[in-house]
Amino acid sequence: MQIGTPYLVFLGDAKDPLAAKTGHGIVHWRPQWCLGQLRLDGCRADLGIADLAPREAVAAGAKTLVIGTVSPGGALSARWVPTLIAALDAGLDIASGMHARLDAIPEVSAAAERNARRLIEVRHSEQTFAVGSGRLRSGLRLLTVGTDCAVGKKYTALALEREMLLRGLNAQFRATGQTGILIAGSGVAIDAVVADFISGAAESLSPPAAADHWDIVEGQGSLLHPSFAGVSAGLLHGSQPDAFVVCHEPTRTTMRNVATPIATIADTIEQTIAVGRLTNPGIRCTGIAINTEKLEEQAAAQMLEETRERFDLPACDPLRFGVAEIVDLLAAEYPV
Repeated sequence: MQIGTPYLVFLGDAKDPLAAKTGHGIVHWRPQWCLGQLRLDGCRADLGIADLAPREAVAAGAKTLVIGTVSPGGALSARWVPTLIAALDAGLDIASGMHARLDAIPEVSAAAERNARRLIEVRHSEQTFAVGSGRLRSGLRLLTVGTDCAVGKKYTALALEREMLLRGLNAQFRATGQTGILIAGSGVAIDAVVADFISGAAESLSPPAAADHWDIVEGQGSLLHPSFAGVSAGLLHGSQPDAFVVCHEPTRTTMRNVATPIATIADTIEQTIAVGRLTNPGIRCTGIAINTEKLEEQAAAQMLEETRERFDLPACDPLRFGVAEIVDLLAAEYPV
């Protein structure tokens, strides 16, 4: 799945900044791709970039209108339809990570057809995948894994890619979720792949590569989450990581949306190695990323230091303090 850049980011009538989290993520990680934003009356979100109409964006070089807001149940609002049609008429493709399909709206589908524009359904890939083979592949791979879902796996992977590229290392973020795909411009929504083909999809996402190339694979769910362990296991087997980083949110007591106690870092390391060695016997943990947003800075720094001492591994908050120490270990342990 390839998405043309630059983007015009559509926020619709987002009720608050959190509703525009996809747009904020794209602007944070790929500001060079974001020419402007398009907002409807009543929108209460602002990405801090220029407000542009579709034809203005096309004149400035935009290729795709990206839906950068979320809605209950992943629905596409009827109020958005005239704007989506105007974007297609102006010459833009449309990319959406919503559960609802763009092509299920007759007026939008007709506008795309008459303008020969693409409707890119990020969660609904038309690509088919083979079953996983488990064969070792050339190149290097790192997977972010979690003690729970929504603990920072995507942001950790992106922070690692950024730090590695700044050092001149050969690294590429590999997106496995809808927001990650919009940030990367390509990828596979792994949770929308039929179960038998998850590991094969992950293999295709991180194919054989040069010996010095790192694929930084965005993790999904948690091996210890009762709802999402199946997706997480298939992704782990298929991505075949040499290294993994555990992501954790320390203030939670239970996993999201279930009553199961949140997994420990130690259990996550143990289970990831136990399951991951099936396709890569050399798999190892190379760091711990802790989301300390809800902690004061001194408490956050103390928690990271205690985690380093306990596990004898780099520990960081990717957004607050950066990931330099994890990349230091990678550069030392995997010289290329």
